Amino acid sequence: MACSIRRSAIAAVLFGAAACAAMAQDRNTLPITVEARSSDFDYKNSVLVFNDVTIVQGAVRITAQRARASGLDFDDSGWEFSGSVRIKLADGALASDTARVRFAKGEIQSATVTGTPATFEQRREAQLSQGRGNRIDYDLDRGTVELAGDAWISDGRNEITGATLVYSTGTQRVISREQVVITIKPREPEPTPAAAPKTPE
Repeated sequence: MACSIRRSAIAAVLFGAAACAAMAQDRNTLPITVEARSSDFDYKNSVLVFNDVTIVQGAVRITAQRARASGLDFDDSGWEFSGSVRIKLADGALASDTARVRFAKGEIQSATVTGTPATFEQRREAQLSQGRGNRIDYDLDRGTVELAGDAWISDGRNEITGATLVYSTGTQRVISREQVVITIKPREPEPTPAAAPKTPE
């Protein structure tokens, strides 16, 4: 029973970090396109501002009402997004009020999304995992996904809540240094097969 709960908990908090890490090897060879309704390039101070911006690289897509960047060098640049921020991955998505994204070596290296709350979802086959928190941190180098501030995660049946929940993609562990509550919903009863009609004697 404990192992089953632990497996369900791990599945629930899997926000997509493992999938992102697997895709990263191929993604950094793909081109990055930036589209915006308007832009302001301040070359003297190395600041770029975009309005109604969309950034696409393969299956990764980022949209926001406004973006401010330290440069267009995706080998090393920081971006601040605000206003209806959406980050779409191959099998998942994030939504938030604001986001800080670090690009390194031609791909997303880390992302911090904040909102009231920030949310994510990931679909794997027929299962939809969802989570929310006041802040969600994804760190590709560390292989961790951290949900902080009224953190909540669900795999559709089991729910985990706590102040801060950290998932390690390397060790497949869910860690909380504070109190957590796990809610396990009962399985729906399987339908009873209809009895076969009796044949007349």
